[in-house]
Amino acid sequence: MSTTRSSKTIKMVELALLIAIILLMAFTPIGYIRTGALSITLIVIPVAVGAVILGPAAGAVLGAVFGITSFIQCFGMEPFGTALFSVGPVRTFIVCMVPRILMGLCAGLITRAFTKVQATKKIAVFIGSLSAAVLNTVFFMTTLIALFQGYLSENFGLQMSKVFAFVAAFVGINGVIEAIVACVVAGAVAKALQLALKNA
Repeated sequence: MSTTRSSKTIKMVELALLIAIILLMAFTPIGYIRTGALSITLIVIPVAVGAVILGPAAGAVLGAVFGITSFIQCFGMEPFGTALFSVGPVRTFIVCMVPRILMGLCAGLITRAFTKVQATKKIAVFIGSLSAAVLNTVFFMTTLIALFQGYLSENFGLQMSKVFAFVAAFVGINGVIEAIVACVVAGAVAKALQLALKNA
């Protein structure tokens, strides 16, 4: 019983620590690298670490915290988010929250699935970390286009027939950088934590 309680306590402490890291990154320059209308988001790293180490539920919680900080950025801190908020506050909240929650949840589920396969067990944390960044971009852009197609069409000349061209041009290399950084950094941190917890 005491071992179970100790394990739960450790997980709660780890979750709290990752939440603190997300908040620190969100409101300091280390969380976002400004490259234009969209930023390279490094906050996906602690979300990925939590999702692959603590599981889907923790990933969803961390994703929600990430989403809340993203929404706060829309109050004059981030130009594109501020523009979206002026058009539709509720839709902006959905764009900020839903993709990040789903990203954390799915990254945890993907890691769990690959951990059960002997051939991919050792690299499951890297696969999960990579999936977090990729899914963050995919879910965010899909939700953005679905909810703000009129605004995007008016301001960027977007037609549904040109969705993929828009995504490629607007996201550009940002999504690729996020994916590489998340895979390498989050994967390495998660692997180190796994080993530390196993030997503890």
